[in-house]
Amino acid sequence: MLPVAAVCSDVVKMLRQTARVILSAPPGAGKSTYLPLYLLQHESLQGKLIVMLEPRRLAARSIAAYLALQLGEAVGQTVGYQIRQEQKSSDATRLLIVTEGVLTRKIQHDPELQSVDILIFDEFHERSLHADLALALVREVQQLRDDLHVLIMSATLDVSGLSKQLDAPVISSEGRAFPVDIRYIAPDGTPVWQQC
Repeated sequence: MLPVAAVCSDVVKMLRQTARVILSAPPGAGKSTYLPLYLLQHESLQGKLIVMLEPRRLAARSIAAYLALQLGEAVGQTVGYQIRQEQKSSDATRLLIVTEGVLTRKIQHDPELQSVDILIFDEFHERSLHADLALALVREVQQLRDDLHVLIMSATLDVSGLSKQLDAPVISSEGRAFPVDIRYIAPDGTPVWQQC
């Protein structure tokens, strides 16, 4: 089981209590893969639409394909994605993975994001103009809708500063560490490729 599994129930509980939550977890903890499936399957979130922002198009496609595979479905059923000039989703889609530019366009067309219940900012530590603009626009949407919940996930971001700015609690997940042996062999006169 992935490390983030230990805090999934805490994330759901905090999302019920507050509008914004920050999840801090190291790479490989399961933020992008385990947690969205947990949210999809949680009984209190049945029928809710979750939109997850990915900073890169390739990541959006790959994560959607992986999550759909975990559910034994094709992309575009329960899990779909939408990137610039490409979309795979349907009326049955409950988890839509998008890039930040797509979210900005969605807000321009629907300023209240009426169909969205939870918005997840994944890889927020990669900070970009698009991600910051999307977060600013979403905060304005939350002034119109108090039932829109935002989950910001990061591996290496200074979460204390962000927590103060957003007035959001922080949930931390541990990662996995494995023992590492370091062995140093002094170079000799043989070619490097042979030493390797």
